[in-house]
Amino acid sequence: MAKKGVTTTVVLFLALVAEAHAVHGAGRRKEEAADPTHLHFYFHDTVSGKSPTAVRVVEPPPAASSSPMSMFGMVNVMDDPLTEGPEQGSAPVGRAQGLYMGSDQARLGFLQAMNLVLTSGPYNGSTLALLGRNCPLDAVRELPIVGGTGAFRFARGYALLRTHWLDVRTGDATVEYDVYVMH
Repeated sequence: MAKKGVTTTVVLFLALVAEAHAVHGAGRRKEEAADPTHLHFYFHDTVSGKSPTAVRVVEPPPAASSSPMSMFGMVNVMDDPLTEGPEQGSAPVGRAQGLYMGSDQARLGFLQAMNLVLTSGPYNGSTLALLGRNCPLDAVRELPIVGGTGAFRFARGYALLRTHWLDVRTGDATVEYDVYVMH
């Protein structure tokens, strides 16, 4: 009798595992077949003036072993506005919160780690996490999306960045973002 009970338990367990796998697998196939969501906005990085949105917390060391234009070793922390259009007064869509640091000894190149915190529209309250190399003098840069929260939980994708405007004297910039995310 005990043998029959164990066999029934094993069969029921295998049936539950197969059902759970089928349900989970179906969801995964649906996600993989989904089209990416495209987001478009502008990022405003202001390091000058009375109300900067990015603040230098570490100065680059003296340019002994690196190019003076590389900013190697510099660290800025940011809480930059994201807007619908390139004008500062354009409708807000969120904030870019994180940091960027000079990580290239030969040219201007940053390691950028940030959360795009969306504050309006259908993704209000959701975030995207980006981490990657950003060389601001290149025409187009690509940063990977490594995760997200809310509507973007388990997100993956990429962001294409294009400098819209740059003041080389102050370092202030407006950058166009085209974000493609699977979620």
